[in-house]
Amino acid sequence: MTLSPAVTQLCDNSKDVFLDVCKLLLTYADNILRNPNLEKYRSIRIDGPTFSTKLLPIRGAVECLFEMGFKEADTHLVFPTSASVENLKAVRDSIAAERDQRLPGRPSVPLVATAESQHSSGQPVSSLPAQTKPLQTSSSDLLMTLQSNSQHVLLYENPALQQKARSCVPCRQLSSAAERKLKVAKEVDSECQLGKEDFLVLELLHWFKYDFFSWVDCLPCSHCGGQTQNTGSLSPTTDDLHWGAQRVEKHQCQSCQRSSRFPRYNNPEKLLETRRGRCGEWANCFALCCRALGLETRYIWDSTDHVWTEIYSVSQRRWVHCDSCENTCDKPLLYEVGWGKKLSYIFAFSKDQVVDVTWRYSCKHSEVLSRRTSVQEAWLLHTIIGLNASRQQSVSADRKRKLSERLVVELVEFICPKTPKAGELGGRMSGSLGWRTARGETGDADARNTKQVYIARTEGSSAGQISWKFDFAPSELTIKSVSIKASSQTFNSGKVSWLLQSGLTKAHLVGDGSMQSFQSLKGSPELIVTAQLSGGDGDTAWQHSQLFRQSLKETGLSCFEVLIYLQDVER
Repeated sequence: MTLSPAVTQLCDNSKDVFLDVCKLLLTYADNILRNPNLEKYRSIRIDGPTFSTKLLPIRGAVECLFEMGFKEADTHLVFPTSASVENLKAVRDSIAAERDQRLPGRPSVPLVATAESQHSSGQPVSSLPAQTKPLQTSSSDLLMTLQSNSQHVLLYENPALQQKARSCVPCRQLSSAAERKLKVAKEVDSECQLGKEDFLVLELLHWFKYDFFSWVDCLPCSHCGGQTQNTGSLSPTTDDLHWGAQRVEKHQCQSCQRSSRFPRYNNPEKLLETRRGRCGEWANCFALCCRALGLETRYIWDSTDHVWTEIYSVSQRRWVHCDSCENTCDKPLLYEVGWGKKLSYIFAFSKDQVVDVTWRYSCKHSEVLSRRTSVQEAWLLHTIIGLNASRQQSVSADRKRKLSERLVVELVEFICPKTPKAGELGGRMSGSLGWRTARGETGDADARNTKQVYIARTEGSSAGQISWKFDFAPSELTIKSVSIKASSQTFNSGKVSWLLQSGLTKAHLVGDGSMQSFQSLKGSPELIVTAQLSGGDGDTAWQHSQLFRQSLKETGLSCFEVLIYLQDVER
């Protein structure tokens, strides 16, 4: 006899697990077959402990219920009056036969359920089976992902680990900066609804990316410092496994051929020490730092191989996207629109619950839905409900109410139309260009063909400055004259100011792309060229003052030239 997809999955469990769940499934089926007119046997609570602990985690168990004919209805699975009892019996007998093969000497006793059996409506039972759509792939991998991430985020709640993280974070400095920027925001806009925590998140993102953590494509050679290449995997040591590094990369030097080990640590405590990695390490450590500062945090897992975080904004009453790798906040469409990702499943994990947040990160819901074929949507919903029921057993009634209210707000947000904004249109910035290109995350190909490149100040900042210093003191030479060409461009109220300084002499440069000469800068052994960027309007103000703007198509253009004529030091 050919087994159905659900029963086949059920048989893949260990013998003890299989026998336990069979007993429960056969009980459900037999109760209906023996008492077809009793309503109480046609309903199973999905938020109850039996379902969440004995059925939901078991591979194929819920799928067998669907194959029997059960349908989802709010907080229950219901065997509708229109369902085929004959189909239920067929699935039941298939399960019983497989059970009997594992219990020699205990033959199955099939129940008699004929076409004379009637529903509670009094109508004859249809003899045609009502088949459910089988899973295209196994749900075990996804279940393992949900369970492991749901458990992992509990590490962030360890008080001692939070204290260790706080010792690494310049808390006072970030808090003071957040207060200053909140004050400025209130002065500019008296109706500003942002709070101090919102600005603290921005400060934390910037500090984490530029001062604390570092990106690793391949480690420099530990022997000669040369470039290395990832050539495969090495066996993890006991210490590696202790810190959650089940995978260790082998980075081989292209010069001396020696190899370096790069353990992919999964324990955030270890990451506070190593302070390096790719997106997995970044999001993991950043989530801990957020919790250490008292921010409600969720770890976000994306099936297309990326992870990040979400922070709950009390002032905005919503969850806000944060990507520490990119120093990006509240740009949820970045991955689908900017990077060109083909999204399917994105889950949020916190100490309280698991949430399917896929729809926050997409403005192409129909395309995403067409790719969600790994598991049945009903299975996924019930799995998440079961995990949350288990996690929230010790949560207060008030906290549960608050979580439910937030979830309702999220669901409304998910179905609202979305339009990409400026910060969501670019490709990925973290990682080498070759690595990003291999992953297909450099952005839309058509956009790249016409993209403009330029230097601008950090996104969200009110001003920026960049300087170049030329020091000739070691050569005992001084400047005789200087000629400089620099190009800058502004939009709206953006401003760029160029300043030259040689000793005590200063001069201003016009950044119009023309070559300008300065005889007055002679006599000093050094020259400093500074560009100050400020002004601009709206959320994209940081882009309204630009240096060296040009198209990627243009080659051979010189946007910045500095010609310095030298002379011997006058004695």
